[in-house]
Amino acid sequence: MVKSHNEIWRKCLEIIKDNTTEQSYATWFMPIIPIGFSNNVLTIQVPSQFFYEWLEEHYIDLLKKTIKKVLGTEGKLEYSIIMDSNDQTYRMVVPGTNRNDIKNTTLGPAPEKLTEGPINPFIIPGLKKLEIDSQLNENYSFDNFIEGDCNRLARSAGMAIAENPGKTAFNPLLIYSQTGLGKTHLCHAIGLHVKHKFPDKTVLYVQTEQFINQFVNASKNNNLNDFVHFYQMIDVLLIDDIQFLAKKTKTQETFFHIFNYLHQNNKQLVLTSDKLPVDLQDMEPRLLSRFKWGLTADLQMPDSATRAAILKNKLYTNGIVLPDEIIEYIATSVRTNIRELEGVLISLVAQSSLNKKAITIELAQQIIERFIRNSVKEVSVEYIMNVVCDYFSLPLEVLSQSTRKHQVVQARQIAMYYAKKYSKASLAVIGQQCGNKDHATVHHACKTVSDRMDTDKQFKAMMAEIEKKILI
Repeated sequence: MVKSHNEIWRKCLEIIKDNTTEQSYATWFMPIIPIGFSNNVLTIQVPSQFFYEWLEEHYIDLLKKTIKKVLGTEGKLEYSIIMDSNDQTYRMVVPGTNRNDIKNTTLGPAPEKLTEGPINPFIIPGLKKLEIDSQLNENYSFDNFIEGDCNRLARSAGMAIAENPGKTAFNPLLIYSQTGLGKTHLCHAIGLHVKHKFPDKTVLYVQTEQFINQFVNASKNNNLNDFVHFYQMIDVLLIDDIQFLAKKTKTQETFFHIFNYLHQNNKQLVLTSDKLPVDLQDMEPRLLSRFKWGLTADLQMPDSATRAAILKNKLYTNGIVLPDEIIEYIATSVRTNIRELEGVLISLVAQSSLNKKAITIELAQQIIERFIRNSVKEVSVEYIMNVVCDYFSLPLEVLSQSTRKHQVVQARQIAMYYAKKYSKASLAVIGQQCGNKDHATVHHACKTVSDRMDTDKQFKAMMAEIEKKILI
């Protein structure tokens, strides 16, 4: 008696279910539909080419053994793959375990349309989760993300998201800062916490350049729908360096649709950028407006106390003990970013180990001088503002506030003075960054500082200390 394709596949599923996890079975085998059996060949319909390739790559051995057990040694399997092209629906038949043949298969229209109207790009019937690598770095956790005034808002928002992804007002969360201040670390920390607390959620960290390359490849291979489906099944999507989407019009359009779908379905989005949304150039306005839907939080250069805490944490993790005076010296001397701070520490420990020297202030000074001398660094207005604020123990944002407090006014004028002296910025740009002042205000501030240095020795000595910190 000839068996029906439904009966054959039912028996196959019984075997498969006993040899896979419940999630894998529901994700990769329940959506399959048996559609024919002829000449000892079972034909199964799968939702997409991506789905077919995943089965061939991850489950082909299980499928082979199952078909052999149900149909015997002569049994064979072929896939009927639903394809989309130019708003038309097609079916392509591919033999099992023969993925290379797919390139030589002529794609033709099915005898009749499989569905009415265009295929919904947001749905693959029955497909729920993907067993994918989240691409998270286990070393970047909340435990070693040191909190300070420079990052408290962003860290708190990140923790709130990790505790309740997709269900806070912080969706999306956009984290912005200069390079090396912890954006990527915070991204990974959020993802790791979600995975630990919600093992059933699919979390993915991806760099924007990687996303762009995937989009280009998907476009070339005519499987853009699969690319979109893939990202729309993520529960927590962490995208690093979103500014690289600039001028990528088609990629922006696709990301726009992915963003909308995830947001509407209460999935969490976390983005990082080296600029505020308002400063991102060559971005679609509708995409920028969505970046502002949630919370935008910045990371500033940590003050010397936080930098010392970061160093102590790094040393503790690596089982290294250093005198507090050396830690304080490094924290006070290196003011560029956290990466360079850690780089100096690594170089110092390496030099001590290789040359069998004790770690002293003198050795630290040599390393720092060599490290900073060898690193090409532009003295920016923001860097000078950070140094001045650090000297007076003021938060950076206070320079942008409208206040007549003597200490703030003095710090702003000093920042303007050294920005004019050492940065390449125009007076207008300096004024804009130092509290939205005009160029005439900057000119007046520089003259005020210069005149006071000529008549006040104590003030001049203080200016020399600040200048030394700027040039260190």
